[in-house]
Formats: sequence, structure tokens, C-alpha cells
Amino acid sequence: MKVIFSLALFLLGTVLSNSSFAEEQAEQLFNQLKPSLFQIKLIDKASGEKSSIGSGFQISNNGIIATNYHVISSYALHPQKYRIEYLDGQGNTGDLSLKSVDVINDLALVRRDVAQETPYFQLSKASPHKGEQLFSLGNPHDLGMIVVPGTYNGLKRESFNDRIHFTGSINSGMSGGPVVNKEAEVVGINVATSGNSIGFLVPHDKLVALYNSFLNTPPNSIEQQMTAQLMASQNKLIEAILSSTWQEKQLGEAAIIPIIDVPFIRCWGNSNADKADALILTAVANCSLDENTYISSNFFTGTMEIEFRTMQAKDISTNKFYHLYQQQIAHANAGNRADKENVTEFQCHDDLVMPDNQVINNKTVFCTRAYKKFPDLYDVLYLAASVDKNQQAIVSHFTIAGVSQPNALAFTRQFMEAVSWK
Repeated sequence: MKVIFSLALFLLGTVLSNSSFAEEQAEQLFNQLKPSLFQIKLIDKASGEKSSIGSGFQISNNGIIATNYHVISSYALHPQKYRIEYLDGQGNTGDLSLKSVDVINDLALVRRDVAQETPYFQLSKASPHKGEQLFSLGNPHDLGMIVVPGTYNGLKRESFNDRIHFTGSINSGMSGGPVVNKEAEVVGINVATSGNSIGFLVPHDKLVALYNSFLNTPPNSIEQQMTAQLMASQNKLIEAILSSTWQEKQLGEAAIIPIIDVPFIRCWGNSNADKADALILTAVANCSLDENTYISSNFFTGTMEIEFRTMQAKDISTNKFYHLYQQQIAHANAGNRADKENVTEFQCHDDLVMPDNQVINNKTVFCTRAYKKFPDLYDVLYLAASVDKNQQAIVSHFTIAGVSQPNALAFTRQFMEAVSWK
């Protein structure tokens, strides 16, 4: 018993010692890096009050500062309404100009005027290793700059766009702040939290790419830059999906549906098989891309949602079945948030369709709405309901946000051919 107790004391002492060392390291790093850390504020010109806050860090000796796109997104979309301001550790403030963005990776470059060369963060030339201790810096809840120790846990699995899984407390206001290793080199940028000390970072190589692109070819306009990035991202997404294996899977008693074999599409299932009093036996499979691209607080894109639902009548008439069937399919809607400022109204076309496999007849609805600021990108909604069996049905449905017309049609064609009766 004494041995166990002594061992426990030893381990506790080791933990406390390591904790104290980490705190000491954090304090040293903070004091070293503080002159290159900034609070980033978006100021509403009419009221003179801040409308959003975040963090940023200088990455060049001539005043280039990195932050998150979402911190300055309102300015990027409405530069006439807002201005961007910084606050440094000595209480000095000044205006910032927006130079470049990466809307897919939630990054932005802003610049402050400097009279002479000033200190800046070094970007790491290598990625961290699993379990490496890192330090996140930022301004949580407008309370002042802090440093938070944490751990690198590799890239987030099942993610289309790379995100680092960071064990550490990233709070509101720390967005856009740097995450550094013990050599004070930037290895990531704060971007999001899931609570319970689970944070997500943008890998530093995305910032390196954005900065190098800015140095070589500064964008003509932020809107054009965003359009090109959104178009390239959806091309990459749809190409990855269409070129992947679409496996057949039985749903319910007689439906055949596709399962798209890519790691970033996640699926769940449910049924009412345990309900003895159910009038219709239902089995449902839902799949989705578990991430999106933030454009503004009222506009998200880059999402994909897929649903398959089978229905089998149970001791009811055909008319009753179709009445309940119609209720099931009446609530399909777009999977992303968007308002009238950003998208047009949906335009829909409906028809009776038999795919080339001639296994199923569907009543289909295909709807699109255009993006007002980003030409040739659309939100797409598709719904197909089988009409060739009296007391049995398949409903297949998808929405894709921010897709080109050729990619929307290619995905729809492959999707339609992949649904059939057993």
C-alpha cells in the first residue's frame, strides 16, 4: 500500500512539475511574441462601435497580419459599411487594409502601416508530430491576450478540408490567433472549437500558400478571388465523389441505394421496425459532408446532404398509403443557410423519369438557385419519389450548396442511376 501511495505521489509530482514547466514555457513564449500579436476589430462606420472581434499575428516585417476570414468577412462583403482596426499590446490602435483571403480555409491577410521594420512570427517549415505540445495565443471574449497550452492530435479525420485536432481551450475572440511550437514557430491558426478542450486549427501550410500567392500575384478584387476559390473547391469535391466507388446497399426490404465511399461523407441510419402499430414501415439512410464554407453569418455554402427513405404499407389501402407518402416528401429544403441578399429564388422543374437502367419510375423535382455575388455557382435540390408500386416507395433526395451547372448535372445523373428496386 505504501509503495502504491508513494508511486501516486511521484506521478502527481511529475504531473505538477510538467504543468509548471508548461506554464513557464507559455509565459516565456507569450512575452517573446506579444509585440506581434493583435486584436482585430471590425468597426461599423455609422455607429462607431465594434461588430466583431478576433485575433491576428504579424507574419512579415512590413506589417502583413494573418487572421481568420470570418473575423473580417463583413468588411470583405461590405467594405463601404465597415472598417478594420487593430489593437496592440501597448494599447495602440490603427486601421488595417484587406489584402487577400482564402475563404475555403478561413484565412485572411490584412496590413497595417509601419514606419520601420517590426517583429513578426516565423512560419514553421515542418508540421508538428503527434502528441507535441503547442501553444495557442489569442484574445478570448475581449479579455486581453492569453496563451493556452495544448496538444497536437493530427489532422481531423473524415474532413474534406484539412483541420488540425488540437486539445486545448480555444474560445470566442481567439479566432485568427497563432498556434506555435516550443520554438515559437507558427504551426496552425485558431479557427473553431467543439468545447471540452477540443479545438480545430487551420494548418500553417495553408497560410504559407496564401502569403506566397499574395506576394506573387495580388488579387484584383476580393470578390473575384473568392469566386475562383469557391469554384475550385467544388470542382475538387465533385471530382472526388464522382470518381470514387459507389457501393450498392439494400435499404428496407427491396430498395437498392448507393453508399459513396469517401471518408468525408458520413452516413447514419434509422427505422421504425420496432413500432408494432406503424402504418408504414420506414427505413432511412442519411449521409452528409460534415463541414461547410462560411461566407457570412447569413450565408454558408459547400455543404452536401443525401437522404434515402423506403416505405412499405402495412395493412392499409393504396389511397391511404399515398396520402401518408405525400406527407413524407413534402418537407424537402436546401441544406445550407442563405438569404435573399445572396441567392435568387429557387427555380424548379418536375418530370416523370425512368433512368437508363429502367428499373424504377420516379416523379422528380430538380431546383436551382443562383449565387448573386459569385457567378456560375448554384444551390441544387433534387427529390425523386418512385411511382411504380402500389404500396411500396423509395424517396431519394439530395442538396448541394455552391456547385457549378456541369457538376450538378453530372452528380444528378450518377445519383439517379444508382437508385433502384432489388
